[in-house]
Amino acid sequence: MHACLAGAVEPSPTSAIAQQQITRAGSQPSATGPEAFFTGRVRVDPIWPASSDINASGAYVTFEPGARSAWHSHPKGQQLVVLSGFGRTQELGKPVQELRPGDVVWCPPGVKHWHGASPTTAMTHIAVTGTADGKNVEWTEKVSDEQYTAR
Repeated sequence: MHACLAGAVEPSPTSAIAQQQITRAGSQPSATGPEAFFTGRVRVDPIWPASSDINASGAYVTFEPGARSAWHSHPKGQQLVVLSGFGRTQELGKPVQELRPGDVVWCPPGVKHWHGASPTTAMTHIAVTGTADGKNVEWTEKVSDEQYTAR
């Protein structure tokens, strides 16, 4: 037996406390990003909800060209992974940044920001968002056209 396995107990097939769970693709409905929090056409496809096991939710978010979120922050932060397209993000008081597939954005807790597609190209990202006391986002005002097009 390998030294690091010495003393390890083999679990019996019937003694497992938890089991893997599979959520089948297409089993959760898509939602339209609410007009109060988004400009343009945005689709949100939930991946998983926050739970007592992992206190973060996941979703695919697709922004059509020119679409973007309103300014917002997250009490426990948010990780974005750009999957396709071309997008933009901005932290309050800093320049607009371009986003491409493979880019990963960490939005720290409490930092006001927005994200969305470029004016001419859609963008899809995975959003992994931490939750505190059942809340994962604090929405504020919409991003103006001048803020969105600023370089």
